[in-house]
Amino acid sequence: MSASTKLSTSVKALCFLALDEKPKNSTEIAATIGINASKLRKLLSMLGKSGIVKSDSGMLGGFSLSKKPEEIHLQEIYCAIEDRKAFYLNVNDDNLEENGRSEKINHFFLDLFSEIQVEIENKMTDITLKSIIDRIK
Repeated sequence: MSASTKLSTSVKALCFLALDEKPKNSTEIAATIGINASKLRKLLSMLGKSGIVKSDSGMLGGFSLSKKPEEIHLQEIYCAIEDRKAFYLNVNDDNLEENGRSEKINHFFLDLFSEIQVEIENKMTDITLKSIIDRIK
């Protein structure tokens, strides 16, 4: 599953859980958001390890949010399901000869991409699950 798919699937599942406080099983969530239940369980497991969701066993058990939607940020969700930065580009070009100019170009792009990464992370930190739910209602 690609990064964007993991993130959007996770957010959809979390929105579904937020809209009804009763615990939901993975099959029900998967059917509602249109994804394979086993793939969803992997994501829910990662979200659980990060403290975003919790699961209760038993007849009335299932998954539910561990926090209020306004306390869950998009960056937190992303970090729970991914082990890489949201914006990553490899600027090293093996075809370039090692010289001062190519090194300067590589350093320029590394700095530029680092700045963009910080902006993306800041924006993702500003977005809460509640703000997403408010926009889609």
